[in-house]
Amino acid sequence: MSADSAALLQITPATSLEDVDNTLQPTPLETSEQLQAFYRPEINAVRGGDKMQRLQISLNQATKKNLFFKACVMGHRGVGKSTELSRLINKIDDRFSTIRFSAMTALDPGSFKPLDVLLLMIVEVAERTAQPVDKGGAGLRPSDARLREIWEWFATEKDTREQTQAATATIEAGAGVKEDSLWGKVLGLFANLKGEMKFAATRKIEVVAYRISRLTSLIEIANRLLDECNRLLEDVTGRQWLFVGEDFDRAGIPSTLIEDLFITYANIFQDLRAHLIFTLPIGLYYSSNAPRLPFPSDRSYVIPDTPMYRLDHTPNEDGRKAVEAVLQARMDLNLFEPNQLLRVVVASGGNLSNVFSLVNYAAISALIREATQINEADVTGAIVNLRSDYERRLGQSPFDREEVTYSDKADLLKRIYKGEKAAQMTNPVLYSLLNARAVQEFNGQRWFGVHPLVVDILAAQNQLEPDSAGAILGGSV
Repeated sequence: MSADSAALLQITPATSLEDVDNTLQPTPLETSEQLQAFYRPEINAVRGGDKMQRLQISLNQATKKNLFFKACVMGHRGVGKSTELSRLINKIDDRFSTIRFSAMTALDPGSFKPLDVLLLMIVEVAERTAQPVDKGGAGLRPSDARLREIWEWFATEKDTREQTQAATATIEAGAGVKEDSLWGKVLGLFANLKGEMKFAATRKIEVVAYRISRLTSLIEIANRLLDECNRLLEDVTGRQWLFVGEDFDRAGIPSTLIEDLFITYANIFQDLRAHLIFTLPIGLYYSSNAPRLPFPSDRSYVIPDTPMYRLDHTPNEDGRKAVEAVLQARMDLNLFEPNQLLRVVVASGGNLSNVFSLVNYAAISALIREATQINEADVTGAIVNLRSDYERRLGQSPFDREEVTYSDKADLLKRIYKGEKAAQMTNPVLYSLLNARAVQEFNGQRWFGVHPLVVDILAAQNQLEPDSAGAILGGSV
């Protein structure tokens, strides 16, 4: 969440339909104040336990043994991965200073290279260590020896040096840095590199190839810098640096870039002397490349969906109450007419992004009617709107990596709905359905289910009985 969106999040429950969009924002909770106001542990209680608690214990065990902790967090979009990571960061604040960055904002999501992630980590840890203690740093700059290694690594890149000069002059003039100081030059270099990372598509191919050919030496330089920055931070604050890289599972990032980063160049993370947590696409975890990931299987944490139904299609009351608790923390539930809250909760499939989307849509419909409560027609309109989104995702796009027909998807959906064990074996069709959120994954017995809105779609097409359990509009919730 950006600072702007965090500031706009109202942390008291909405008491009118006009205020609903101020509390039901589809953005992660980050601050302790936001978590205190809105986080509800009931969600984790129904989806197999608190994965961040397990992660925290493993992180503590690793640091006690002077080992570097490296883990990944996975889950389908909308389950709340970033909020769960915020909880972790707040809990370990006394022992770790977190460098948190997003692939969507710090990098060029369509064109970044594996080396960019390493360079970003170098830039962030050097700059953050130099920040004052009250801003999360150590108040100490890395030594000239470390800075010179970074500066000299780029010595043969004429274009980079020339572009850095202008940035250095600006920094020296505006930040009180001594003219021609090594720190000023490196800050100028960092500013130039940040621009490259954000607009990687404009970078020359020759530059990328040349840097990759020297990757081993850069990892060595990075490790010496990490060692020093970690020592400086620990000496001053008693904390260690922890990197949290997020949004590497976003739909806007080509899968080839993710495979390059975490499979082809996995040694970047294996060899770094740093504590690392990254969010990964869950499809990669299920793929044949999973054993090549730089994160061991016992350090891979999957956050499952929140079930609205049990495996036998009977209502999962605990799952429904958990989602209702989340809504109750954010709004006055009397803003719904009787029986409409349950329809919204079930139609969301337990996905919090879906919940917020449905309520916001229905609230606007009610406002258009100049009403003070959300009624049946408002909820039906919201469900139809979101169901249309799911229908689009079930189709086929020329941008899909795998050619999967709707016929294949519908066939597998019906088999999953009927509980066939063989239908749960991962393949391109299931990957496609998981990515589209048409199929959900639940913990406990580790089983897959069909999203209630997709049950609706199948029932409307007569691929399932119209009154099938889980069909929101035709059946009974």
